[in-house]
Amino acid sequence: MSATRSSRLLPDLSPWRSSRDFRLLFFQGAVTFFTSFMAMIALPLQIKHLTDSPLAVGAMGAVELVPLVVFGLYGGALADAIDRRRMILLSEAGLGVLALVLLVNSLLPNPLLWPLYVVAAGVSALSGLQRPALDSMMARIVPHEQMTAAAALNALRYQIGAIAGPAIAGLVVAYAGYPAAYGITFAGFLLSVLLCTRLAPAPPSPDAERPSLRGIAEGARYAWSRPVLLGTYAVDLAAMFFAFPNTIFPFLADELDAVWALGLMYSAGAVGSLVLGMTSGWTSRVRRHGLFVVFGAAVWGVAIAATGWSTNIWVVLACLAVAGAGDMLSGLGRATIWNQTIPEELRGRLAGIEVLSYSVGPQLGQVRAGTVAGWTGTRSAFWSGGLMCVAAVAALSVTLPKLLTYDADTDEDALRRRAAKEKAAEPLPTPAS
Repeated sequence: MSATRSSRLLPDLSPWRSSRDFRLLFFQGAVTFFTSFMAMIALPLQIKHLTDSPLAVGAMGAVELVPLVVFGLYGGALADAIDRRRMILLSEAGLGVLALVLLVNSLLPNPLLWPLYVVAAGVSALSGLQRPALDSMMARIVPHEQMTAAAALNALRYQIGAIAGPAIAGLVVAYAGYPAAYGITFAGFLLSVLLCTRLAPAPPSPDAERPSLRGIAEGARYAWSRPVLLGTYAVDLAAMFFAFPNTIFPFLADELDAVWALGLMYSAGAVGSLVLGMTSGWTSRVRRHGLFVVFGAAVWGVAIAATGWSTNIWVVLACLAVAGAGDMLSGLGRATIWNQTIPEELRGRLAGIEVLSYSVGPQLGQVRAGTVAGWTGTRSAFWSGGLMCVAAVAALSVTLPKLLTYDADTDEDALRRRAAKEKAAEPLPTPAS
């Protein structure tokens, strides 16, 4: 009996067994996430070191916002029109070049500030181009009934990088300096490019149109006409805008006299997500994924508010871990709904909108957190944002009730997508001899 219960909790490995490309993307993502987190920690720390200003650190979000919006939407249209494997490969190579720029700048006798913002904008643009191709690949290479399991495994991969990356980055920056952190990032992207070359081609459909504003608008109209999709985007945007305070972690660590724990603060959320991911087997049997989206976002907001009220570093770390678990639960719901309901011919463009929903929010959240911290203090930036997150999620749940009632076994779009995928998987008829 205990063995059966354990198997129900352990992650569902079905996507790993059924898809070679899923395995390759899993390893590629693990390498990229780990090395990217080195730069994600080192970059704001270096800006803080050069300016000692929370507004200057928060300005990273403003610099990254416009490229993310523009290239995220364009990347979605591009993912429906060209080979997605090629998009992933070229953008990964570009990210490696930007890591090299950070490395060279850090080796200067007096590192410059402006290249840090330029690289942040460039990373945002390339990520906007790449993520729609990556996200839309999942719906193609993973069976329909394994979407939640694939989302859980992808999140698990991310969490491993999010735990190891910040923790090791803090040590690397403290004892080896910024050049070492950026050098590791550059090496990681080189390895990632090699893994991407082994992916199978992912050409567009034969009737795919060239990227255009009309095509992007078509995808936006589809998303707007689907209350369930609209709810996933709106809840995530609200949660991240109001309660994404990562950019001011260094200042909270100073107030708590716990600079040594800065890396742990950045990785604590991933620890909570990892615990949920390691016991995520039960999520494959859930059909009401909209409840995941709403409940997880509410837990995130409550935990971030509690972080602002806490004065003990260990309580802070525990709150951030709970927040991470809530964020992962919400993310599982979003990814499953997206991959189960969106037609293949719109998958890239809707993936571009998805990039905006879970990326623009954090960028704006950085600006909000840095601004509030500069005006009223670091702690108020945490607790006020958490409370506003909970209020916004509650309001959206009332406004978009179809999100709460979504059921994968009865939703019309989910049933239509399942039928289309089953038809595409049918073997072609053998010509008569």
